[in-house]
Amino acid sequence: MLDKWLVAVQFLLAAVGVYQFVLSLAGIYKKKHHKQYEPEKTFAVLVAAHNEEAVIGALMENLKELEYPRDMYDVFVICDNCSDGTADIVRAHGWNACERHNLNQRGKGFAIEWMLKKLWETPRQYDAVIMLDADNLTSPDFLSEMNNDLCSGARVIQGYIDTKNPEDSWITSAYGVTYWYCNRLWQNSRSNMKMANFLGGTGMCFESDLLKEMGWGATSLVEDLEFTARCVKNGVYPAFNYRARVFDEKPLTFKASARQRLRWMQGHFTVARRYFFPLLWQSIKERNLIKFDMALYSVTVYTVLLTLLLTVFMWVDSALFNGPNFPTLFEYLPMWVPIVSVVATCIAFVLALVLEGVRSWKVYLSLITFPIYLLSWYPITFWAFFTQNNKVWSHTKHTRVVRLEEVQGKQAS
Repeated sequence: MLDKWLVAVQFLLAAVGVYQFVLSLAGIYKKKHHKQYEPEKTFAVLVAAHNEEAVIGALMENLKELEYPRDMYDVFVICDNCSDGTADIVRAHGWNACERHNLNQRGKGFAIEWMLKKLWETPRQYDAVIMLDADNLTSPDFLSEMNNDLCSGARVIQGYIDTKNPEDSWITSAYGVTYWYCNRLWQNSRSNMKMANFLGGTGMCFESDLLKEMGWGATSLVEDLEFTARCVKNGVYPAFNYRARVFDEKPLTFKASARQRLRWMQGHFTVARRYFFPLLWQSIKERNLIKFDMALYSVTVYTVLLTLLLTVFMWVDSALFNGPNFPTLFEYLPMWVPIVSVVATCIAFVLALVLEGVRSWKVYLSLITFPIYLLSWYPITFWAFFTQNNKVWSHTKHTRVVRLEEVQGKQAS
């Protein structure tokens, strides 16, 4: 019986991998035609901030230079439990600093929920809400692109999350490679297939009426994934705007990266518990591939964990007990299959960089250490499983200011 279960798990994990790889091929094609609309929608731009005086000024300047009518958007910075000069800097730039003090409910999700309640009470009401992080920069046409999608009928939109500092360290390069891959071969593929896209925590746009109908309610450590699951469960499928770019700062060190990714995985376990089975049941009942895809994505954290446990089990069996002493998937497949799968995975990451027009030799050189970053997800996920009830938000520290001109200059070179 154990042998049958082990083989079943191996086939299941392999099937998930094949499904994701095949679906990613749809992202190779990039749509060229995109309908343009005159500015019509008004926006409330919300920026979540906790002691961000080092970087908030650059974003405040950036948001003044958007190619969108200035009277059609306002900026609200949520100064969440700040003890520095974040609020003063925001006000000095002429934007709204909304100070929140609540040590019992800490974290981005709670801060957004608090801000939305205040926003609905203001005299001016907005057609849509944009959510950014304090260390972000946006492309000048960001609001114009969101306006295009809203006018086309989208209710929830995820912009293209780019990396602001991919050349700062091997870790930031690894983040950059991952995000370029995900944008092109995960998000763009689902956009081309007219499936639901995944929210990424920043660069997000929400129709105000939808937020009022559904409420925010996403207060886990991964509020973006939680709200994505809620949307799909309710038949609202987030769209992806390839042209609306937001540049996000990534951690410089492995330690900071591990802390951030641990929080992500802890939150992923929470979302998987809450939404996997309801989404899976709905997908079967409604014969809905979009909801099945979301269910599969919500449980990714468990596929990573199972892959780790199975690999360790097989290694111990072989090294200490002269194994294999149980059936393996390799007995049912030709030997070239695992080799081809590894090669195809490597090619996919390189292909994503080429398709996205990445020119930095430092980024391509970082592919040498990229496997270390990928493999580190396994112990991080393992530890997250045992600490998933942790609700403490880990804040990413910032070391320098990067402005849009510098980012665009490096991309053009």
